[in-house]
Amino acid sequence: MSNTAWTFPGQGSQKVGMGRDLSERSSAVARVFSVVDDALGYPLSHTIFNGPADELVATVNQQPAILAASIAYLTMLREAGRLPDPVCVAGHSLGEYSALVAVGALDLADAARLVRRRGELMEEHGLGGMIAVLGLDEPSLIEIAGLAGVEIANINAPGQTTLSGRAGPLETAAALARERGARRVVPLAVNGAFHSSLMRPVVDALRPMIEGTSISASWVPLVSDVDARLLSEPAELRQELLDQITASVRWIDVVEAATRLGATSFIEVGPGNVLTGLIRRIVPDAEATTADALIGA
Repeated sequence: MSNTAWTFPGQGSQKVGMGRDLSERSSAVARVFSVVDDALGYPLSHTIFNGPADELVATVNQQPAILAASIAYLTMLREAGRLPDPVCVAGHSLGEYSALVAVGALDLADAARLVRRRGELMEEHGLGGMIAVLGLDEPSLIEIAGLAGVEIANINAPGQTTLSGRAGPLETAAALARERGARRVVPLAVNGAFHSSLMRPVVDALRPMIEGTSISASWVPLVSDVDARLLSEPAELRQELLDQITASVRWIDVVEAATRLGATSFIEVGPGNVLTGLIRRIVPDAEATTADALIGA
């Protein structure tokens, strides 16, 4: 039985040039970027490989770019024989789309079109913002969120939580967090209050596209960001993609659910090392490895 979990990063893991060397080394990887370019109808790969950075970081480009790069890493890891079959998969927010492509539930071209539209809608309905709060526990953040009128967006690791809301309430939350001893409060470079009720218009607008997209049963379960349940059936996977837009990403719960399923090894299948760092803080005894480390990129 497998003891490995595949994890897929979300926004913030992008960098100009990600996946370019992989595409030069493997025709199968090059095809991944071609499929995404064709699905979108423009050469996103040029922006991924060459920048400029401010174009890549735009939500509407960043989301399909991270999807493409993650599947590129998946393809290279498989070619290299460095990717054991998983007991489960998980993705941080946007990363759930990459995870579903990896386990056969979503077609890559369909996923690219979905996340492009998801990014467009998030930009269009970009009310408010987000802050990261370091050094406070979850009960303290729940109290602060209630007092300030904001919402918990991501519970990433012990002592690392993000809050979403409108500008004024976020300022109140930041002040309360500092009063209660937060080590740092950092405004995030995002254009909206992601993973909060302010994203409800995105759910309503994206729903017809998600409902009209073919989704198959996954061959291993996805651990839900919303509530850490194990999902594999098309109807529940489709609902997850809608629910996760407004719900908190409960990453601690996701990683702990994977360990209960038997995962002792976690591979971050995609660019960067954000999830690897979080996982090492959540389950210090687990082995957490990046794709770059496995393929020697």
